[in-house]
Amino acid sequence: MFKRALTLVCCTLLFAVFYVRADEWNKRTVVTFSQPVELPGIVLPPGTYVFKLLDSNSNRNIVRVFNQDETKIYTTILAIPNYRLEPTGETVMRFAERPAGTPEAMRAWFYPGDTFGQEFVYPKARAVTIAEETNAPVLAAPLTPETKTEELAKAPVETVAPPVAVAEAPALHWTEPPPAVAIEPAPAPATPAPVELPKTASALPMLVILGAVCIGLAWVVRRIARL
Repeated sequence: MFKRALTLVCCTLLFAVFYVRADEWNKRTVVTFSQPVELPGIVLPPGTYVFKLLDSNSNRNIVRVFNQDETKIYTTILAIPNYRLEPTGETVMRFAERPAGTPEAMRAWFYPGDTFGQEFVYPKARAVTIAEETNAPVLAAPLTPETKTEELAKAPVETVAPPVAVAEAPALHWTEPPPAVAIEPAPAPATPAPVELPKTASALPMLVILGAVCIGLAWVVRRIARL
């Protein structure tokens, strides 16, 4: 009886050790979301999900998301290592702030006690939109729903930066119609006054000549009268 009990305890401990090691290997994490959450290529409705690393020795940066009982895979996500200075004793998931009324986009996932985690890579077009909405860089790759799991690790990853804000010129708004500007015609140039030429001589010589002529005429008349 004692041997059976001891064997049962040892098997239980062995199972517990194997379970913990398995979780540490694939980082299995059970998460419950109270609101919709966006992941690369999918939006998960509120509910409970299981996050796990792909069971691969060659690539430790591919994440799979399952339903609660792990009978269905919702999505397989490409990620790159993301590091933090201070590890914590609980799971940490970082989100990008989004406009009101839209699901929050998950950016990174850290397993308890790890200083490194997984930063998710979004399809290029979606990454551009998220970068614009959050004003923060987002990892991107040319991914499609048809991209196979074995092709994820070969996808070229880039960082999509938020657009640079361009200051717009302030619009001019008239509170009232602008005042009319009256344009007056230029004044006509003034007519210059006539210029008087200076007098060069007096009228006395003319009078002398006229007097001489009159005397001559008088002499002629007298001569004619004597004939």
